[in-house]
Parts: sequence; structure tokens; C-alpha cells
Amino acid sequence: MGRDAAAQVDASIGLYPDSALQAYVQRVGARLAATSERPDLPWRFRVVDDQAVNAFALPGGFIYVTRGILADLNNEAELASVIGHEIGHVTARHSVNQASKAQLAQLGLAVGVLVKPELERYAGVAQAGLGLLFLKFSRDDESQADQLGLRYMRRAGYDPRQMPDVFTLLTRVSQTSGGSRVPEWLETHPDPENRYATMSRAVAAIPPDSLGTIVDRAAYLRQIDGVVYGADPRQGYFEGREFIHPALAFRVRFPDGWQTANQHDAVLGVSQSQDAVLQISVAAEGTAAAAAQAFFAQGGVTGGAPTAIDLSGLPAAGGAFGATTQDGTVLSGTVVFVAHRGTVLRLLGYATAAGWSGYAATVRRAIGSFTPVTDPAVLGVKPDRIRLVTLDRAMTLAEFARRYPSTIPLEQLALVNQAQADTRLAAGDLVKRVTK
Repeated sequence: MGRDAAAQVDASIGLYPDSALQAYVQRVGARLAATSERPDLPWRFRVVDDQAVNAFALPGGFIYVTRGILADLNNEAELASVIGHEIGHVTARHSVNQASKAQLAQLGLAVGVLVKPELERYAGVAQAGLGLLFLKFSRDDESQADQLGLRYMRRAGYDPRQMPDVFTLLTRVSQTSGGSRVPEWLETHPDPENRYATMSRAVAAIPPDSLGTIVDRAAYLRQIDGVVYGADPRQGYFEGREFIHPALAFRVRFPDGWQTANQHDAVLGVSQSQDAVLQISVAAEGTAAAAAQAFFAQGGVTGGAPTAIDLSGLPAAGGAFGATTQDGTVLSGTVVFVAHRGTVLRLLGYATAAGWSGYAATVRRAIGSFTPVTDPAVLGVKPDRIRLVTLDRAMTLAEFARRYPSTIPLEQLALVNQAQADTRLAAGDLVKRVTK
């Protein structure tokens, strides 16, 4: 179950493309997992390419942290507290107890040519912005995972006094993010204030001579130097109803009123009644004609041979189709494959056969809005990144922000440094800024 769900997570959200950072998180996780009650599980620890502040566990030892939460943590012990908590969910079998195979099957966002007909599930995906059905645990489960995480931190030699600070951080993110990076950890891991108090008491009860000593602030910060912060515009973004993808150099206008979601391997639009879908993804074939031929050659797909199409002056192929899903549901739709800058893109729209007539014109208009992007300012857009500065003299964080400007406001800069505007920083300190 865990392997299947992990494969879907990797496809729908995507792993952060930094092998050194991935290896680092794996080392930290493996060190903690080795101290757990289930050291022989095939533990895998990965960073997903998502700006949300989150961490989650799948059955069988598959643990994920987002790049969003890594940007806000300030040392390795804090990272260990997050990972240790998620290990606790696995060792205590919370995710197995909460999830059936049917639920886990929905963890990934289906991006195949034909998907199951329960289109209503896409509405939640569009609202969440992630292709995951995060599991919600009881307060007892959360308390147990906290206690187990604390146990693993102590066994691995980490300073457990860093653990309560993570709950404070998550609350601050929620209060200052304006909704853009609200920690989903707060949704799936409730009551951070109560847990802060509980874990503070638990840490205070530990004899001083048995506290771990590993914090490793400098080593951790150097690992996240250069990590993308916030949304990565290179992977596509919406301006109103228009979706713009700088890396693939195209734009498409989605229908008014449709919910949209930009996933790692597809961008989706879902009708207001959740009974029609528009999907843009990359095809595997090398030409538009070959991709169209492969699509129409699938079992269960009808519609005859695809035809050549001119789409904004680019070579394209496609046509109307019908299809029958494995459970007998009949779908109707249209598909266009277009070759652009060495990539073949698939623009696919469909609905149930009975409802397609009400959406056909809208979907075709949206597909027809596909246009190459040539504006150098759009093509050259760059994401914000965490950058480290070693202070040459003492100063407040507010002074630091004036001397080393960031692309985020001071309040947010204070959050990523776990400080306040008037916090006095010492000469030699490593301080985060956010810049292009």
C-alpha cells in the first residue's frame, strides 16, 4: 500500500530536484528510524517540491517533507523532530489504521488518458493545491506520535529542546502567511498550542545529563541555501483564468468559473458541477502525430483516425473521441497534441457522454486559446530562493533587511529566521534572506 501511494505522490507532487538535499534528509531520517521499534522497514525519506509547510507519512516507512517546511526550519534537530513525529505515525501504524486501500488509491492524482468517472474528487484537489488526501489523526494518535518522535530524537542524540519550537513556528506561519503558505500540517496535525505545552513539559522532565546535544544549525542552513521559496513560477502559474508556463513557453485560458490546480505532471480545470475536465500534460511520444495515433489506438477509445491541425501556427493533431471506462461509463471529449519547443503537449477535455454537448464548445475554445509565449520577461522569470548571509557585524533583523533586501516583507523574513524584527543578531551569524 505504501509503495503504491508513494509512487503516486512522486508523480503528482514531484520530488524536489536537489540530490544533495534529498540525500541529507534521507540520512537524518535513517538515523532516527534506526532507533525506532521497526528499524527493518524499507524507510524512505524524501523532499517534495511543494511550497506548503507540511510533512506526512505513508504506511510502510515512506516519509515526506515539503521544501516549504525546510525553508522555515532553522536546524537539524528541528528537522529531526518533524521526521521523528512522522516515523511515530508509521511505527504506531496510525496511517494503516486510518486508511483503506480504496483511500490510498485516491492519494495520487490520476493523470492518465482515461480516469475513473468519480470526477467529484477533483474538486477537493483543486482547492487543496496538492494531489493528496492527507490523513487526519486523532488527538491520541498525535500525542503518541509526538512522544515517539521525542523518544527517537533522544536515542539519536538530538537536542529535544528544539521540538516545542516547531509548534510555535507552525503557528507563526499560519498567522503571517496570508494563506499562501498556510501549514497543512496544522490541518492534519491539530492543536499545535496544546502540543507545545505538553511537549515542553515532557522535555523539562528529562534529566539534564541525558539530553541530546545535536542541533547542527550551521550544517542545516548550508543544506537549504538556494532552496526555492514560495511558488516556483518556472513550473507554471495562473494570472486570473490564464495559465502561463514559462519553462514550456505556452499559455492557455481556462473556462470561467472552473476550479483549477497546477500539479507536477498536469494542470487541471474542473467544471463548476464537477462533471467535466480539461487537462494539459506532456505526452511521451516524439511528435504530435505519433502521440495522437497512440491515443486513438488505445483499447476502449473510439473516434476514428486523428487529423492534422494547425494550433497557433504549430504542428498539431487530434480530434473528437469516445471512450468506455472499465466500469462501463461512457465518456466523450476532444484531444489535441501539439509540438512546441521540443515537447509534445496533450490538451484533453472530456465529460460523460450525456453531458458532453453542454461542454464541447467551452472546452474547444479553451484548447484553441493555446498560444506560444515569446516575452523574454516571462520566459526568463526566476523563483525566489533562500540565500545565506554571514554577518560581518552585529545588527537587528530589521537592519539586516535594509542592508540585504529580500523579496518578502520583514514580517515573513522574521518568520523564516525564527526571530523578531528587533532581534539582535551577532557578528558571524548565518541569516536567511529571500531573493531571486
